[in-house]
Amino acid sequence: MNSLLITGSSGLIGSELVSYYAQAGWQVIGIDNNMRREFFGEQGDTSWNTRRLMEQYPNFKSFSLDIRNREGIIDFFKTHRPEAVIHCAAQPSHDLAARIPFVDFEVNALGTLNLLEANRQTNPEVPFVYLSTNKVYGDAPNELALTEGPTRYDYASPADFGGIREDFRIDQSKHSLFGASKLAADVMVQEYGRYFNMPTCCLRGGCLTGPNHSGVELHGFLSYLIRCNLEGKKYTIFGYKGKQVRDNIHSFDVATFTHHFLQAPRVAEVYNLGGGRENSISILEAFKLAEELSGKAQLYEYSDQARLGDHICYISDLSKIRSHYPKWQLTKDLRTTFTEIMAAWEQRL
Repeated sequence: MNSLLITGSSGLIGSELVSYYAQAGWQVIGIDNNMRREFFGEQGDTSWNTRRLMEQYPNFKSFSLDIRNREGIIDFFKTHRPEAVIHCAAQPSHDLAARIPFVDFEVNALGTLNLLEANRQTNPEVPFVYLSTNKVYGDAPNELALTEGPTRYDYASPADFGGIREDFRIDQSKHSLFGASKLAADVMVQEYGRYFNMPTCCLRGGCLTGPNHSGVELHGFLSYLIRCNLEGKKYTIFGYKGKQVRDNIHSFDVATFTHHFLQAPRVAEVYNLGGGRENSISILEAFKLAEELSGKAQLYEYSDQARLGDHICYISDLSKIRSHYPKWQLTKDLRTTFTEIMAAWEQRL
């Protein structure tokens, strides 16, 4: 039986990975110390997810360990010797990072370095998948020419129609401190791959979403929006008239890609991982779909102050990831994703 280590195993992507691999017969080891509650308060608590996973999967074990604990992480790797690593643990909010810059950098950058070095010391041949972010590009995507439609912004040039590619520049732009700390980790994951010839992979996610997300205002766009719709709570739009666009990918489709990579790992690879154009949506369009599915009006207020470093239009170009792994495909469209998130919130609220 293969053994897999998942950090942030109670979060959105981490818990999806636990379910996916546990059902596939892997021995799954999780690290999660519920820092999301520390970051976002009671609404960000993921302990319910830890309990659910442990009750559901006898081949899953969860450990409360801080990835900033260098000696603890190295000892953990030496004890458990995982055969694959998927690193999802993070401080995920670019707004919050400005208020806790040391914690943000220590978790995102130094925590990742601790895991990479522990992996190298234990077994450098073990594949290491890192959940990066599209914030590594900073706000440079906003420099692309855009057109404004009734409900969304879009790329003006046909050359940009497919979205942002992996060769898009990553410096000389405003990232937010979160984007900078994640970029530091992203480059380090690549460097361990190139320098030590380790099979590493950075997945620069767009909006990763799904029913297990403990969405809050500072992180979890669709999950939080849908919760506001169901509870009749006002959602705040920050700038760009609510026409800012994101491509959304269901956590299950993220999990299936990681499996493809683990089956045929490559060295120091980088992929933009999102829903692509077919799963792109603006905030205004998301309101409409939520209202259609729930039958409830979406209450909202508007703030002219856009979030620093926020993208006006971001769509992931999936051509590279599809060329390297042609058998991987998106299986969950936006309507399915919205429906699943609504059902999950209705059970939990």
